[in-house]
Amino acid sequence: MTSYEILPEKLADSISNWKDKKGSLIMILHDVQDFYGYVPKNLCFTLAKTLKIPLARIYEVLTFYNYFRLKKPAKNKISICMGTACYLKGAPLLLETIKEQLKINEGQITADGQFGLENVRCVGCCGLSPVVAVNGKIYGKLDKVKILNILNEYKKEG
Repeated sequence: MTSYEILPEKLADSISNWKDKKGSLIMILHDVQDFYGYVPKNLCFTLAKTLKIPLARIYEVLTFYNYFRLKKPAKNKISICMGTACYLKGAPLLLETIKEQLKINEGQITADGQFGLENVRCVGCCGLSPVVAVNGKIYGKLDKVKILNILNEYKKEG
């Protein structure tokens, strides 16, 4: 049996505003992701029923566009720069340190949902290399000790 979610008022309003417009599904899915941080599976069933479209159409859009997430994001998003300057100044060692400390690989989230890890090509702070961004906050001129201290600070906040 499929479970349906009751739509929060903000999303119900979004559907009402977009429902009869061309390209509405993408806009509605953007609003859903903005609201939840991802697109919950159960909500997809509700959207299919509400919009009177096949569930497959919703998943077609969700899986085609890289923007959409199907899993709840981590509380703290760690982006490690692997651009040339960062790479040459020690980013691979930082990446291994983070992976070892958090027991995850790139593209994964810790079991408690506190941390997610991704590597990115460049964050535009080459003069501060190597660089890591946590939730968009830039940390530069890092080494193994500094990155461990940063991770510990976020763990304390968790």
